[in-house]
Amino acid sequence: MKHIALLTCVCGLMLLGSCKNQSAQNEQPLEVMTFNVRLDAPSDSANNWKYRKDNVCQMITYYQPDLLGMQEVRHNQMEDLKQGLPQYTALGVGRDDGKEAGEYCPIFFNSHRFTLVEYGNFSLSEQPETIGIKGWDASYNRITTWAILQEKSNGKKLVFFNTHLDNDGEIARKEGVQLILNKIKEIAPHMPAIITGDFNCTPDETPLQTLEKGGMENASKVAAITYGPSWSFHDFGRLPLEERVLLDYVFVSGGMKTNRYRVIQDRPENGFLSDHDPVLVDVILQ
Repeated sequence: MKHIALLTCVCGLMLLGSCKNQSAQNEQPLEVMTFNVRLDAPSDSANNWKYRKDNVCQMITYYQPDLLGMQEVRHNQMEDLKQGLPQYTALGVGRDDGKEAGEYCPIFFNSHRFTLVEYGNFSLSEQPETIGIKGWDASYNRITTWAILQEKSNGKKLVFFNTHLDNDGEIARKEGVQLILNKIKEIAPHMPAIITGDFNCTPDETPLQTLEKGGMENASKVAAITYGPSWSFHDFGRLPLEERVLLDYVFVSGGMKTNRYRVIQDRPENGFLSDHDPVLVDVILQ
């Protein structure tokens, strides 16, 4: 009888372990994209937004990211994206006045998968609650948009931050990412966290190391499978290959498993999607 009881116990533990593994395998992947769409600038001529917007919406619809962080989005572009991507809920404000002026760093999330719990915006500055001011040594006022989202299927929550660090200010980039880490602890200290953005940093620069020391993982480093070029900025194809750099990143908290990472090099027949390539990452919430 003792042997039978022991065998039953062992089988039960094996079944429990098998169920846990099966549950992990059955977790629905979370597709996360970051994409600097390039602001609407008349000087871009044939690469102007009006010639790119339809292709941008078609590309996003094709890849169907669940979470999408974009940068350099002006208000008219925001309206075009909302119209062209009705399957998403869009969040964000202009960085100049906290309303519609200046570039947005918007978040788009899959409305069928997530429910919005809470969201907000803050400036990357010494006064984060004041939108429209420059921080530290930045050349431009910068903004971050964040959201707490809940999965409809299982009730799990996560926090998602999207930003665009300054192109000139080294101190501003370093302090900006530290501010984002502080905000994660303040807003959602016990939730899985995702940060997307144009960080205006190459992979070996201090701000990215600050994020890693703060408990975030660079998806380009930890993904089980990586594909595509090692760069994301190409200036509408004008930059020579040897001068192209990776500026766009997805960071995830340590509780997530990063399966796949890709820099998407898609080119529409009639031009470019942007002066940056989008980055797409497949992660599992654990």
